[in-house]
Amino acid sequence: MRNPKKLKAFELADRLVLEIYRATHGFPREEIYGVTSQLRRAAVSVPTNIVEGCARTSQKDYVHFLTIAYASLAEVGYLLELTNRLGYLSNDAFQPLTNLQQEAYSVIYGLIRSLSN
Repeated sequence: MRNPKKLKAFELADRLVLEIYRATHGFPREEIYGVTSQLRRAAVSVPTNIVEGCARTSQKDYVHFLTIAYASLAEVGYLLELTNRLGYLSNDAFQPLTNLQQEAYSVIYGLIRSLSN
């Protein structure tokens, strides 16, 4: 079995989840079942899909789950922008989160490409 904790992609995704949970703690109460929940679920989906992919025996399945993680990161990116525009996430909080999201996005993309060749 592959060890996800040895992957930079997992490390970045895991850090992003923690940071998003911290950032969304102050979101409006009425959004707890709306954008707060959606952003948290999308963020958690990234490292969990990396872990699940690592547990798969075939490389094809591994890449499939990495692709799901990659798509979830795209969703996180949109939701970060949305919450920033709604004023739930300040520019000071938004920028480091979006930078981390983009770094994870690039690393996972590179991993997918290297495994697909």
